[in-house]
Amino acid sequence: MRLVRLAAVLAACTAPLAALAAGGHDALSCSGCHSIHAAKGELIFAVEANKSATTRANQPVSGSSALCLACHKDGGMATSISSHMSHPYGLDHVNAKVAKVPGELMRDGRFECLGCHDPHPSNPYHKYLRVDTAKGQKMEQFCAVCHPNKADDATASAKVALFTSMDETGNRVLGPADGAAPARKAVKAPAKASKLPAKKAKKAAKAAKAPAAAAEPAAAPAAQPAQ
Repeated sequence: MRLVRLAAVLAACTAPLAALAAGGHDALSCSGCHSIHAAKGELIFAVEANKSATTRANQPVSGSSALCLACHKDGGMATSISSHMSHPYGLDHVNAKVAKVPGELMRDGRFECLGCHDPHPSNPYHKYLRVDTAKGQKMEQFCAVCHPNKADDATASAKVALFTSMDETGNRVLGPADGAAPARKAVKAPAKASKLPAKKAKKAAKAAKAPAAAAEPAAAPAAQPAQ
């Protein structure tokens, strides 16, 4: 009987690890990532945050991104992610010249892994991305949310919806108006330069400024008095 109980305890303790080894997040239960009564961190995570991970600027990764990297690391239980070979994350600010990030994609004023991904199983989109990319066939729609000037006009002006499972007070899918990039103005072609040579143009300008009197007929001479 004691052996049966011990086996049950071991199974309960190792179940989250087995689930992680099985594949993507869909194979996990809530307790695969979160621990209810034995949390290791402020987000009641079931694993220790990755304290050795660094950003591209060689700064320590913190917050939710450090929790993601607890599994997504070399030798971890999920696909290894390196900040030096990936889209930037763990940023305390975003360069406005590089990206126009909607507020809904920021996490407490920071750009984290959650800016691009929503990792909960309720997310039906490819790779847990925040935008529907038709299973990866329309990645340009995802990129254009933050980089509209780099996309073609049709993609940049398209309205997209952002997925979120982080706000229990609202809907999972935010309306297009909340996440869509503003329509880009069409670029006008530069005005054609005048084909008139500079010297001729100068002469024409001088001719236009000639006194009006020169253009009028000369007045007839006054009649002489009779003798």
